[in-house]
Amino acid sequence: MLSRTPATSPRRLLRGFWPARKSVAGLLRAYGGIAVNRGRTRHPGTLGWLGPLEVRLAQTAAEVRRAQKLRYRVFYKEGHALADAKTKLARRDIDAFDPLCDHLLVLDHAATVKRLRQKPAVVGTYRLLPQDVARLHGGFYSENEFDIRALTARHPKSRFLELGRSCVLAPYRNKRTLELLWHGIGGYVKLMQPDVLIGCASLEGTDPNALKLLLSYLHHFARAPEVWRAKALPHRYVEMNRMPKEAIDPKAALRAMPPLIKGYLRLGAYIGEGAVIDYQFGTTDVLIILPMQAVKPRYLAHFVPNGSSEAA
Repeated sequence: MLSRTPATSPRRLLRGFWPARKSVAGLLRAYGGIAVNRGRTRHPGTLGWLGPLEVRLAQTAAEVRRAQKLRYRVFYKEGHALADAKTKLARRDIDAFDPLCDHLLVLDHAATVKRLRQKPAVVGTYRLLPQDVARLHGGFYSENEFDIRALTARHPKSRFLELGRSCVLAPYRNKRTLELLWHGIGGYVKLMQPDVLIGCASLEGTDPNALKLLLSYLHHFARAPEVWRAKALPHRYVEMNRMPKEAIDPKAALRAMPPLIKGYLRLGAYIGEGAVIDYQFGTTDVLIILPMQAVKPRYLAHFVPNGSSEAA
């Protein structure tokens, strides 16, 4: 999932998460890839393999910085995101949430990066933010676009996990890599035991009318029931219902749907109400809500591993 905010510098974002006297330290954490002192999640080894590809959590600041470099390459160099001066200078996609999150990495051990010692190339990444950490530091990333607090308030006993900032290097954008990412997320879910997964997912483009088929399909065929519904913030709300249901060709809509959103729908995910245009990244964002109890049984075994480190 690509969860992004409008053009706001990391320093301004950080001021909302750390007191003024600590904002410089917080900024250095974000730029250095250093975790807030909360004990970064440790997993006993890999989360999965597919041939030379491995999925696991980043365990060092250097690995987080490599994930940020990949995000910069995909979002800014290959995509249409608009970089400010600080982002251009750092050549990394950095924000205030990076020190709070666990970072899932896909590593290609057959494509090493030459440094002081050779390391496998980071070819995919996903960012994971548990609710207990978000609560201590001002909330979820997606609260910049959607009313997440109303959703969590309706489910006070449920543990939420936010997923976002997903990207894969172009040569690796295939079914195998996506399956490995899912396998890694499933391993993390097994480790952390959340009840609900949430996060923003992006459609390319900022013209809702050009996206009317996809938005209308998600509205009519995947909108969350009231108990799980979260709305786009009023000042950012974009109507998704742009075509009558009977005018939609579901097969055509699914063919055009981004693979990540399609994967979530197959699992049983719901879509929030209203979309949000992110002009900085050139996307239109929708909210994914996936209660674990809604995961379809046929996909559950593939999504949440039963102990094997080999992705299916």
